[in-house]
Amino acid sequence: MNPIIERIKGGLVVSCQAYPGEPLRHPETMAQMAMAAEIGGAVAIRCQGLADIAAIKGQVKVPVIGIWKEGDDGVYITPTLRHARCCAAAGADIVAIDATRRPRPDGLTYAQTVEALHRDGVIVMADCGSFADAQQAVDAGTDIISTTLSGYTGEREKTDGPDFELLGQMVDAFPDVPVLCEGRIHTPDQLAEVMRRGAWAAVVGTAITHPTSITRWFAARLNG
Repeated sequence: MNPIIERIKGGLVVSCQAYPGEPLRHPETMAQMAMAAEIGGAVAIRCQGLADIAAIKGQVKVPVIGIWKEGDDGVYITPTLRHARCCAAAGADIVAIDATRRPRPDGLTYAQTVEALHRDGVIVMADCGSFADAQQAVDAGTDIISTTLSGYTGEREKTDGPDFELLGQMVDAFPDVPVLCEGRIHTPDQLAEVMRRGAWAAVVGTAITHPTSITRWFAARLNG
C-alpha cells in the first residue's frame, strides 16, 4: 500500500474549507487553519481549490487531500479529469473526486478518470454517496473510498450524524480498501465510534474549522 495512505491510518483528517463570500475565504487563512489543525494532531488536511491546496501544501508536513469544487449541484467535487490533474499539480498528495454514477461533465466514465489519474501517478479518493458508488469505485481500482456524499445525492437519507450504516457496509464488503468516514462527524464521541466501526481514518470539517456553524450551534441553545 502507498505509504501516504499508510500515514493517515487510524487518524483524524481535518477539512479546512470556507464557502464563497465567507470571511475566512482566503488561501492564507486556510493555510493558517491547516497549520493549527496539524499542531492539534491532524494526520492530513482536506482542502478545496487550487490556491488553497498550494498555500496549505507549503505550510504543513502532513498529506494534503485536494478537491476542486465547481458549482454546488450535480457532479461538482473535482468533476473532471482536468480538475483532478490541476489539484495534483497544485500539490495535493491525494485527489478526491466525485464517485457517483451520474454523468460527468467531460463525458468520461468514472473508471476512465481513475485510470488516467493512475497513469499520472495520482492517489485517488472516491467521494461516494451510496454503496453502489463505492462498488463502482472499487471496481475501478480506486485507492481510497469515502462516505463523503452520503445524504447529498438523493440515494440515501441524510442522517443526523455520520452514516454508520453505509460505513459498515463499505468496511464489510471491501476489507482490503481503506474506507474513510466523512460527513456530519460533530463530536469526539462520534469520531471514536466511526473508528471503532472500522474506518481507516475519518474526516472532520465543520465542527473544527467552520466557526460560523459552531457559533450557530451554541446560539441556538440560547434561543431554546
